[in-house]
Amino acid sequence: MMPRDLQAVLFDLDGTLVDTAAEFVVVVQKLRAEHGLPEMDPQRIRASVSNGARALVKLGLDIDFEAPEFESKRLRLLELYTEVLGTEATPYPGITELLDELAERGISWGVATNKPRAYAEPLLPRIGLYCPSLVCPDDVKDRKPHPESLYLNCRELGCTPHQAIYVGDHVRDIEAGKRAGMYTIAAAYGYIEPDDSAESWGADIIAPRSEDLINLILTD
Repeated sequence: MMPRDLQAVLFDLDGTLVDTAAEFVVVVQKLRAEHGLPEMDPQRIRASVSNGARALVKLGLDIDFEAPEFESKRLRLLELYTEVLGTEATPYPGITELLDELAERGISWGVATNKPRAYAEPLLPRIGLYCPSLVCPDDVKDRKPHPESLYLNCRELGCTPHQAIYVGDHVRDIEAGKRAGMYTIAAAYGYIEPDDSAESWGADIIAPRSEDLINLILTD
């Protein structure tokens, strides 16, 4: 049930609050070029962004996680990402308006992401977002789908999980939100693999477009 006394809206970062895929497309294509590989379908890269750097390396170079050279390739991908961080990322359509309306109503917002702080923290101000509560895997013992990140957001924002909503574009986001006791919204507009479906995650409601969030959250 939607919180009657809504105090905070929490978001996943990549694929939910911010569209960062264009930067990862550039990075994966550069990594492939360094290995003499042709460019791959950008949509295939976009769909895998929420799975993290390891998944992008596996996808881009078609190598196993256990391969001896895998870690060096992962570090190279992150190095390339640092060079483009914040250059093409943008808040999804309707997000800025939603955050402004939340502020008008005295409702806080925050981010719970599995993106390391070294990348998440500088990204947000570069695209004009100033987050009151940013929780990264560096800040917790257990990353999502464990709910620890969301509990920390709530402590920082001075609310209980039952007074918060969590929005995410991956099944682990919805699992984390449900385990925390939050109302959950599946961002069906995000980075979702072709064999996956937001309808299968068990969220309380689905947002087909980012522009739909403001009406789904502020329903009065």
